[in-house]
Amino acid sequence: MNPIEKTIISIDWMTLMLFASLVVLALGKYLYHKKFLNFIILPFNDKYILLHNKKGQFSHWFHLLLTLFQLINISLFLYLTLRAFSLLPEGESPTIYFILLGSLALFELAKFLVQMFTGFVFNSMGLIGGLIFGKMSYLNYSSLIVLLANILLIYISTSSKTIIYIAIICILLINIIGTAKLLKNYQKALFPYFVYFILYLCALEIAPLVLIGSYLKG
Repeated sequence: MNPIEKTIISIDWMTLMLFASLVVLALGKYLYHKKFLNFIILPFNDKYILLHNKKGQFSHWFHLLLTLFQLINISLFLYLTLRAFSLLPEGESPTIYFILLGSLALFELAKFLVQMFTGFVFNSMGLIGGLIFGKMSYLNYSSLIVLLANILLIYISTSSKTIIYIAIICILLINIIGTAKLLKNYQKALFPYFVYFILYLCALEIAPLVLIGSYLKG
């Protein structure tokens, strides 16, 4: 009787990352309860952005905690998406997840620095800072949807492309709503820089999505 090798997929590290992200979210809610209440209704009310869009908003601990929550969950969602499309090597090593996490963090940091440099060049740091804070806030909010998708993909249906597509649609809708609101609020201030704003959207917002979509399709 020959032994048969059986590969057991461990989800312990995924559970640990989900738990870590929930701890980060709970910590933000506990330490900054009023900010959290304003944040949780963000797509329906701009009070969070209007109240907290000021100097030092990027270094505030509540914003940093939400950004960390976002990075953990979006990186895990990317990992689970690659797994569902059979784009991961054998073994499902958590090393790939941490590479995704580091790459996403570096990408968002580089994007932030480029945006702030653009604001400095055009002498519009306040305007650019407000737009960046608003967009990051909506991205952080959409990570709540990503958390739910991660839970479903890990514990309920590990290869469900339907869950992935629904999550992506929800993420896009939340961020499209946020961008539309920001454009409406800043339309007068953005008008002199309209051409540069379109170039920025193509280079730093649309292009990465096209590349990711092309990669998954291929």
